[in-house]
Amino acid sequence: MAITRLTKPDSKFRLDDVSTDPPRDETKQEAVERVDKLGKELLELQELMWGARTHSVLIVLQGRDAAGKDGAIKNVVGALNPRGVNVSSFGVPTREEREHDFLWRIHRLAPRAGEFAIFNRSHYEDVLVVRVHDLAPKSLWSERFDHINDFEELLAEHGTIILKFFLHISKEEQEERLLAREENPSTAWKLNVNDWKEREYWDEYTEAYEDVFRRCAARHAPWIIVPADAKWYRNLVVAETVAETMREYRDEWLKTLERNGRQGRDELDEYRKAKGARRSKE
Repeated sequence: MAITRLTKPDSKFRLDDVSTDPPRDETKQEAVERVDKLGKELLELQELMWGARTHSVLIVLQGRDAAGKDGAIKNVVGALNPRGVNVSSFGVPTREEREHDFLWRIHRLAPRAGEFAIFNRSHYEDVLVVRVHDLAPKSLWSERFDHINDFEELLAEHGTIILKFFLHISKEEQEERLLAREENPSTAWKLNVNDWKEREYWDEYTEAYEDVFRRCAARHAPWIIVPADAKWYRNLVVAETVAETMREYRDEWLKTLERNGRQGRDELDEYRKAKGARRSKE
């Protein structure tokens, strides 16, 4: 599975160079079967991480309207134990949020040790929407790239595994999905005239996203560009990437659990010995 994974700044990256279609050698049936198996593995890895409490996972989902962020979240969360998962959406900042720095509302929802946090949109909105709609001067939003990089580095230093996904769809696919919402009663609640208005800024958003990918990609906080015209392939890429990344920590978590188990047994033995000594004196 050849995926565009950005792990360092790249001034030459262009979004239009990345296809929105799945590879020809991938089939829907095989992908669905693999996603099912990956779901079972993700649950196991989640339990290990929960028990070890040495790491957490932050999944950032960005994409244009109708790119499939909700669907991707449902696919990942559906495989996990909800006990250790928190999903947050970030829209227009509230009055309270505007009275703080732009990262305040984000940082307070970062995952605790052992937990997953999934962001439907994120701190990147403050260098995307703000830029495209000229809601703040360039001198302000351009400084935020460095703040974002420092913030993500801080999270990583404290054990947060960061994965940032951009769900990459074509303009034609987006139009089909927006029109489909109007005809489906179960998705009609998502109808929003702003989705159509935002299409008028397609090129501006492309430029803004490219700047994000060029300036905010790192090994500890990579961007994964997901071909998302086919929902089944989108689900496969997200699930495979999360599982593949967490696998690297499996042995470490097992060792931590074994060490904690030995410590717990030693403490229990000491307690029982002390209790037995008290009884013999009685």
